[in-house]
Amino acid sequence: MTVSERETYVEHRPSGGEVARRTLALLFGIVQAVILLRILFLLLDAREANALVSGILTFSQLFVAPFEGILRTNALSAGGSVLDIAAIVAFIGWTLLEMLAFAAVNIFRREPA
Repeated sequence: MTVSERETYVEHRPSGGEVARRTLALLFGIVQAVILLRILFLLLDAREANALVSGILTFSQLFVAPFEGILRTNALSAGGSVLDIAAIVAFIGWTLLEMLAFAAVNIFRREPA
């Protein structure tokens, strides 16, 4: 009697929950990066005539707008610099939404045994 060896290949793919988690991380990461760039550009008094700066400020306004007016002061300015308080609140808000979305995805995510 001969003994033969047999190789078995197991293909590992991320589950649907893992794909959803990664997609959420990417999308929320982009939103957070754009808001952080907005805060930095306004704080450093970047030239709004520059197309890149103008584009980021305009695009980030979409994510900051829902959080404007939560606090009495939306921005503090000194010289040419502006500390965009509404953008900081938006960053915190989007981070909390990200955590909530991750929790929702984790409810339906199965880990292999």
